[in-house]
Amino acid sequence: MMNILFAAPPDQFPLYEKHIIQYLKNKKITAHLSTNFAAETVDYIIYAPNSVIQDFTPYTRCKAVLNLWAGVETIVKNKTLTQPLCRMVDSGLQQGMTEWVVGHTLRYHLGMDQHINNPQKIWINNCPPLAKDRNITILGLGALGAASARSLSQIGFKVSGWSNSSKDIENVTTYHKKSDLKKVLNSAQILILLLPDTPKTQNIINTQTLAYLPEGSFLINPGRGSLIDDDALITALLSGQVAGACLDVFRTEPLPKDHPFWNISSVTVTPHIASGTRAVTASKMLVENIIRGEKGLPFLNLVDRKAGY
Repeated sequence: MMNILFAAPPDQFPLYEKHIIQYLKNKKITAHLSTNFAAETVDYIIYAPNSVIQDFTPYTRCKAVLNLWAGVETIVKNKTLTQPLCRMVDSGLQQGMTEWVVGHTLRYHLGMDQHINNPQKIWINNCPPLAKDRNITILGLGALGAASARSLSQIGFKVSGWSNSSKDIENVTTYHKKSDLKKVLNSAQILILLLPDTPKTQNIINTQTLAYLPEGSFLINPGRGSLIDDDALITALLSGQVAGACLDVFRTEPLPKDHPFWNISSVTVTPHIASGTRAVTASKMLVENIIRGEKGLPFLNLVDRKAGY
C-alpha cells in the first residue's frame, strides 16, 4: 500500500488529513497518510521548509517531494534531495495573492492613505486618475504574477511584466530580456515584486534600479525579502523617489522591532500574509501530483534545480 508522509508542522496535519484522504477516496486510491513512517517505506513526502527532515538520503522509495509552499529557495539547495521536487501552485494560493495585490494596488492608485491618515483634517479634494491612465509593472510572471497581472488588466490598468522567460498573457505587455528591465521600470508608477529568490534576483531592487522608476512611484513586495536592498529602498523613500512601499516579506522574519521600516510613515509592514496555502485547494493539487506519479505522468509544477524555482 502507498505511504504518504506528512513532513510539515504537526498542527497542520489535521487541516490537511481529512481533505487528502477524501480526495484519494474520490479517486479510488488506497493509501496510508501519517506523520511517521520508516524512511525506506515512504512513497511520497508532503513537505514544508520548516520540517524536521533535512536528510532525504534514507527515503530510497520516495517518488517525489511535494512542497506545501510556493517558495522552494531553502529546500532546492539541499544536496541530499535527489527525488523530483514540486512547488505548490493551487487556486487558493493564487486567488489570495491576487486579492492582496489588487487591494494594495488600488489603495495606492486611489491615494487612500492621505484620507485614512489625515490627523490635520485637511479637505484633500483630488480626484484620482482612471485605471487606464496608470502604469503597473510586475516583476515575476509565474503563476502568482500572471494571475495578478490578468486581474489588474481586467480592471483596466496598463500592465507590463518582466520575467526570466518569455510569457504570453492577454492584455499584458511582457518582457524577458535583462536589457528590458530598465525599460519596464521607467514606466512603473506602481511596481509589484513577485520574483522567486534566486542568485539572479537577489537585490534586483537596488540604488540603480530604484533610480529607473518615475519619481513618486510606489512599490509593493509580496514576493521575497531578498529582492530588495533595504538600505537603497530606505534612501529612495526618504528622498521621495519612492512615495510609498507596502512590504509583506523580509530578509529576517519577524521583522526586527528596531528595523527602520517600522519608523518610516510611507512604509506599510504586513507580516507575510499576502497569501497562504489553503488546505482544501492545496490538498487537491497534492493528490493530483500523486496520481500523476502513480500513472507515470510528468509531475505538475516541477522545480528546475538549476534555475532555483
